[in-house]
Amino acid sequence: MSSLLDQSALSALAEKLVSAARRAGADAADAVAVRSVSLSVEVRDGAVEESERSEGDDMGLRVLVGRRQAVVSTNDMSGDGIDALAERAVAMARAAPEDPYAGLADPSLLTRDFPDLDLVDPELPSVAALEAMAQQAEAAGLGVQGVSKSGGASASAGLGGMVLVSSDGFHGAYVGSRHSVAMTAIAGEGTAMERDYDFSSTLHAADMDSPEQIGRQAGERAVKRINPRKVPTQRVPVVYDPRMAGSLIGHLVGAINGASIARKSSFLRDKMNERLFPAGIRIVDDPLRKRGLRSRPFDAEGVAGRALALVEDGVLRSWVLDSATARELGLVTTGHAQRGVSSVPSPGTTNTHLEPGDKSPQELIAGIAQGLYVSDLIGSGVNGVTGDYSRGAAGFWIENGELTFPVSEVTIAGHLFDMYRTLVAANDLTFRFGTNAPTLVVEGLTIAGH
Repeated sequence: MSSLLDQSALSALAEKLVSAARRAGADAADAVAVRSVSLSVEVRDGAVEESERSEGDDMGLRVLVGRRQAVVSTNDMSGDGIDALAERAVAMARAAPEDPYAGLADPSLLTRDFPDLDLVDPELPSVAALEAMAQQAEAAGLGVQGVSKSGGASASAGLGGMVLVSSDGFHGAYVGSRHSVAMTAIAGEGTAMERDYDFSSTLHAADMDSPEQIGRQAGERAVKRINPRKVPTQRVPVVYDPRMAGSLIGHLVGAINGASIARKSSFLRDKMNERLFPAGIRIVDDPLRKRGLRSRPFDAEGVAGRALALVEDGVLRSWVLDSATARELGLVTTGHAQRGVSSVPSPGTTNTHLEPGDKSPQELIAGIAQGLYVSDLIGSGVNGVTGDYSRGAAGFWIENGELTFPVSEVTIAGHLFDMYRTLVAANDLTFRFGTNAPTLVVEGLTIAGH
């Protein structure tokens, strides 16, 4: 395990690549190395269906000649051929079209201090331990009365890390671990079967829900969905379960991504500093949250991370930017560059969450005479250019403030502007995903049923 955490060889190779690029004629360069190690086991009916282990290091080199840039990547970590790789990258850059916004990050914005975000669990489980966890989850799901079969269970663990070296002096590295367990349960018989799932994914194994809890929750959810009904087309309040609520925040962060704003392909492109949500709504992106699923001490350009309020008191306050999109918009990067080994940096969020409200989900639901509680969403019918929203859904019908019967095969439709303006947040925020939100209530969506 300790050898996997040691990135000194990757760091040395990245430094050599950058130096070779400068010798080959690059005005600037950066190199990124990505380490990944994963173990996974899938079981069904108590037997192992698949067991996999993968391990690899990949490296990418970006070179800039004036405002022309190119990227090359390799998984050959022997160190041979570094000069040839750098020369090829520089030749590609010289042949590339000019990009007036290309360039390394402003040196004054680079990370100088690397906070300890507690990203690494020092122990990875064995394949046998993963097999046992998957079997425990499956057995717990099958033990729920009404569950007829298993859709499979899985457990996995791994490491992922990054080294970034740039010609302006930045040198940083970090490693994070990941543990997960999941189970899918099937309830009912014949054509009346329903399925549901649960999973837990954390950086540290100690933070995961137990396999038994995951399996039991999957089974109970599946049983609740048996014998769904359809409902007539109507406009009603819609309540989003926390598993689904984060998707509404995902549509927002997609629309405020600097690339979409620069291309003028976002329905929010002219809404900066305008009220989108009710007063009190706050949405934050925080790359420095300890043990956060997407935490990292610096972005893919070496820029320091910080907690950033995207929405403050209901008002849109920031785009999500890397250096290139920031230059195009006449702004400063927000430290949200992401990058693979074969691509240039682009903006993307980290740990994003909508802060909780004051009332419990039960209190919010109690005030709804008729409505839909959404526990599952299907498809991706959301237009980021216009804000039109339409998705298949399943869940439970709300009658006089209580969840009554299961509902399936409906479509919920509206416009994100209207949805955000009426959004109410419950107080049950937990951090289970990369994008998190509490139970959310949205007024007046159209339910298309029979």
